[in-house]
Amino acid sequence: MAISIVTICGSVRPGNYTAKALQLVLDEFAKMPDVEVTPVYLEALELPLPGLAAARPEAIEVFQKTVKEATGVLLASPEYHGGISSPMKLAIDNLGFPSMLADKPVQLLGVAAGVIGAIKSTEQLRAICAHVGAIPLPMTVSVAKVQQVFDGEGNCLDAEMEKLIRRTAHNLVEYIQDTICHKISLEEILRGESGA
Repeated sequence: MAISIVTICGSVRPGNYTAKALQLVLDEFAKMPDVEVTPVYLEALELPLPGLAAARPEAIEVFQKTVKEATGVLLASPEYHGGISSPMKLAIDNLGFPSMLADKPVQLLGVAAGVIGAIKSTEQLRAICAHVGAIPLPMTVSVAKVQQVFDGEGNCLDAEMEKLIRRTAHNLVEYIQDTICHKISLEEILRGESGA
């Protein structure tokens, strides 16, 4: 059974650094057999503010369905003014209540221009994910001084940071394989033995 991953890029700026970091993760996922990835870029969705009608309700429905059917989710967000980006929060708000993130393992990746990285935003994102019932994984990667880590073409100039960023893909898939896949297999075995 294929593992289905959804990645969400929390920046909508053209040429943004979040997407550059996320591209390394997508490249790593592409090397994994039996892993199917659906990248979501929020600028294409025209997400409505809470309480307002969606300009493209069908796009929101597809977004929700895609996340609901995923085995795991990777959220990549820049840090703006000490918090997560408004597009990322809007994406989570548009995943309904109960949230489509509920019960899903979520890997966090943050980028920031400052020297301390995206520490504040990833902690905020962790709290939001936990609040909606998701399972934020322990290994969060925060990229500090992101403009110095990536060049204009999206190449990572820091080999150690590139390893950490790429590791997020393995962290999520390994959690799913060790926890969720084993649980499903055990349930199938127990159903078979009971004749149900």
